[in-house]
Amino acid sequence: MLNMRKTLLATAVITATLSLTACGGSGSDKKNTPVTTTPVNKAPTAILLSANAIVEDSLGAVVGSLSATDDVTTGHTFSTDDARFEIVAGQLKLKADLALNYEEASSVKVAVKVTDAGGLTFSQDLDIAVTDIENQAGVNIYQFDSAFIAGKSSVSYTGQIARHALSAEIKAYMADVSKNAELNNIQAADVAAKLNAMWSDYAAVADSDLTFLGADFPSLQTTLADISSSGKELSGKIAGNDGAKMYKDWQAQGSFVGWTDFGTQAKTPEGLIKHYFDLFVAQVTKSNNGELNQLAGSDTLLPLHVTPEGLDLIQLVQKHTLGAVMFSQGTDDYLEEGLNTEHTQDGSQSYSKLEHQFDEGFGYFGASRNYLEMTDSEIAAGNASTDLNFDGKVDLTAEYVWGNSSNAAKRDLGANGLTDFTAEAMTHFIAGRQLLAQTVGTALTTEQMAQLKVHAAAASLAWEKAIAATVIHYINDVTADIAKFGNDSMNYSDYAKHWAEMKGFALNFQFSPYSPFSDSALNPKKDTVGAAQFAQLHALLQDAPVLNAEKIEAYKADLATARNLLQQAYEFDELITNNW
Repeated sequence: MLNMRKTLLATAVITATLSLTACGGSGSDKKNTPVTTTPVNKAPTAILLSANAIVEDSLGAVVGSLSATDDVTTGHTFSTDDARFEIVAGQLKLKADLALNYEEASSVKVAVKVTDAGGLTFSQDLDIAVTDIENQAGVNIYQFDSAFIAGKSSVSYTGQIARHALSAEIKAYMADVSKNAELNNIQAADVAAKLNAMWSDYAAVADSDLTFLGADFPSLQTTLADISSSGKELSGKIAGNDGAKMYKDWQAQGSFVGWTDFGTQAKTPEGLIKHYFDLFVAQVTKSNNGELNQLAGSDTLLPLHVTPEGLDLIQLVQKHTLGAVMFSQGTDDYLEEGLNTEHTQDGSQSYSKLEHQFDEGFGYFGASRNYLEMTDSEIAAGNASTDLNFDGKVDLTAEYVWGNSSNAAKRDLGANGLTDFTAEAMTHFIAGRQLLAQTVGTALTTEQMAQLKVHAAAASLAWEKAIAATVIHYINDVTADIAKFGNDSMNYSDYAKHWAEMKGFALNFQFSPYSPFSDSALNPKKDTVGAAQFAQLHALLQDAPVLNAEKIEAYKADLATARNLLQQAYEFDELITNNW
């Protein structure tokens, strides 16, 4: 009986199954229709990077390819809010003008978000190691061996360093006179003679002790002659006086833009320096006559180097020299037309003529040879230097940081990693010079010359962006001073200093043919920025700080317009320009 019941039950099940199959999908019994289940999308659970290290000092370096752990393998998009990085074709990379510096940090975190095809997201911090490069000549150190004389370096730019030192000495001398003229009975005629000698008679000052470093600084060189023996006058190299390779005739009427009153001097770059000297000597004359130095229209006392109109002559002289000599010579002479020089040995020297031209351009930038191996804080410090060869002395021609190369680091510090003017300039200087070291003795091919010009233009523009950022920095300082205008907390000496640095640096732009503000064919923004915008910039900044209370708010608005003009010309991030 039991077996029979099992058989009957099996038969019934088979019959029922056959009956359902025969009906197909046409029957009305929906309970038996197959159910299709739609998969539920799940958010990604991890972000993967094909590599997690990046070599320091590499502009725009690619880190690796991005992928995600997810229930599907396609349809993912990646994004990051980290302004240092970008994602291109699925690869995480640094932006083109940024690099990482092992000396600053051995690793960084980057927040990345992945979005799947269904719109679900997942975010993750990715750790990226920064790989250190040991000191290597021609890689991260500006050092190259001679192809002509065994065992010698082919790098030489002592003349440029001598002019940096001369500029620093003029600044130190003017500061000493301002502080001690009355105390030490310093006479105006002696000041005039000293300033003219420091500007245009190198032999007269070459053997004098360097004072700008301070008594305790361990300098290898103690006089200008120790740096370079002769003929390194600033007067001979200011724009207009050395016109052989200038893109513009700076002696021609109207060529030099940005300043109106030159007193009795010619309206040229050098004429402005001499006008500033005249104003300073006039200030000393007032001191000799027992007159008080007071702010125009008030009884506020000012330091001797600040005129009653608010012109800080120390800052104006130094900043104009950095532009009309260093920046002009570096960018418009050596790193432009100077690149057409023969690549053959320069007489019996250890370098080729073209190598020397490039070195001299680098010398005017002012970076130390191991600039990439220093942190921004180290570069920005006063008397920034490194004892590379551990001899207990600082070689001013190789181990010291001069001029705008120091300001580049200061502005990078203020940008919180969103600019890298130091690496941008230095990597192109080294790469261009490496190309010359590898081809020395032969004429460059068309392709090699094009690449050299790319490096020269990029280094020049990074140099200039550091200057532009510095102008913005001082626009912000002047704006902050104006907020205290007329109050007891207002310091008119600071106002004069900040204004002079802003104005003095802003005069620099016109001297580079690569500048967005130039009227040179080498300016890629000639039609959108150009010389007209440069003139507008200086109309906004004016020729002296505003001291009229009724006009101060309008001036504040003009400064904001000037800052916006610079921001757009150099494509700076608005957040950075507000914080510099």
